[in-house]
Formats: sequence, structure tokens, C-alpha cells
Amino acid sequence: MKKFWIYIVLASISLLIHSCNMFDIHPYAGKIEGRQDINRDNIIKIERDYADKDTIKYAFISDSQRWHDDLDDFVKIVNKRSDIDFIIHGGDISDFGLTKEFLWQRDILEKLKQPYVALLGNHDCLANGEEIFEQVFGSPNYSFIAGKTKFLCLNTNALESDYSTPVPDFSFIEHERQTDKGRFEQTVVVMHARPTSDQFNNNVAAVFQYSIRQYPNLLYCSNGHDHTYQQEDIFNDGIIYYGTPNIGKRQYLIFTITKDHYTHELVSY
Repeated sequence: MKKFWIYIVLASISLLIHSCNMFDIHPYAGKIEGRQDINRDNIIKIERDYADKDTIKYAFISDSQRWHDDLDDFVKIVNKRSDIDFIIHGGDISDFGLTKEFLWQRDILEKLKQPYVALLGNHDCLANGEEIFEQVFGSPNYSFIAGKTKFLCLNTNALESDYSTPVPDFSFIEHERQTDKGRFEQTVVVMHARPTSDQFNNNVAAVFQYSIRQYPNLLYCSNGHDHTYQQEDIFNDGIIYYGTPNIGKRQYLIFTITKDHYTHELVSY
């Protein structure tokens, strides 16, 4: 009888050990394999390769979280073009903040021939998604300079924030205004959620607009989140906010920037 129970215990332990191999990594686990700090590395390329360029042309996409095939098709189409300098992804790379979602989308974007950067979206903040985003892409607030244009890329997902860090981060905005003086002559501000959206803390919308307007020659702002094309002077001050559709609509924006001037185009594919 004693041997019988010994066999039962050993069998149970064996079953437990082998059953552990049946489970994959938890979907919210933070184990990251493959390329990380993508924004940092690609910003180095952008600033190096386009430092002296008079005309900058880039594609702006957003909200690709559910549309992997459409994102893959976008990559194939843009790779056939020779006139795009870089790509900005406006956020919502993931749908539920899952580690695998970030990695799936990253691996598609990594097929781009051009350098790209990504912003933090509100869906990217779910669970521990912001932590995963920071590992794979980098800080939710950053900037870079292409030609003589400074791109200020901001986290505006206030609804998803516990305010342990400020959203929007006005200290960062002011610091960046004082940084790189002499290296840029005009500015573009990029965000996921624009003022008046459900994610933006509209108690500070007017202050936000005032703060970014202190930058040299603010040309325009662009955003994702609303899943539709938008062109609106929200504050009636001459600064247009351009919203790009989700990638599932198989559309994206192209901006062409020269000195004191820009044009934009909505492209369908």
C-alpha cells in the first residue's frame, strides 16, 4: 500500500512538470525577444541622413492594432516608393497591451526599407502595455529633427494615465522648446489623441495649444485615434490638426515639408 502511494505522488509530480510545458508565456509577460529601442536607433538614422535636406517627405499612419494584413500591405507599397524619407506610426500598435501584439506589429514594420518611429496609443497603455512599448520602441515623449523641422512626439493619452507621470508632460514640452536651438527653424507636433478627443484631458487643452505654439514656426499638428481622416483648425488659430485613418481603411497621409510650407495628401491603396 505504501508503494502504491509513492507511485501516485511520483506520477502527480511528473504530470505537473510536463503540464507546465503545455502553457505559453503569459500574454502580458514582459519578455522581449528581438529588436528593442527602435525609435532611438531610427532617430539617429533620420537625423544623420536628412540633416541637410531641404525637402522632407514622410508617411503618417496610425491605429494598426487589428489590421496586420493591411499593415503588411502598406509596408509592401511604401517599400516600392523611392520618395518617402521615413514613416511615423501614430499609436495603437496593440489592441489589448499584449506583448505578442507589439512584437507581431514590430516584425511587420521591421520590413520597411525606410526608418520609422512609433507613438504610444491609448490601447498600448492597457495592462502593462506601456512598459512593453518602452522596451520595444522607447519613451512615450520624444523629438527628432529632419532637415530644419523639429518633430515633437507626445503622449496625450490622459484617460489611461494614473498621473504618476504628467500627461501631457508640459515640462518635457518646455524643455524641448529650449533644446536644439539653432538646429531647427520650424515645428510639427505629433500625438495619438488630439485635443477634444475622449482621451485628451481637455481641462488643459488651451494651455497645451499655447505651449506648442511657442515653438518656432509651428506648421501643423497630426494625430491618430479617431480612425478617420480629419483636417480641422480646432482652436481657430490657423494651426490645422490632421487625423489619419486607421490602417484598416487602407489609407495613410503623406506630408511634404519645405521651408515655411507644407502639403499633405491622403493616399488610398
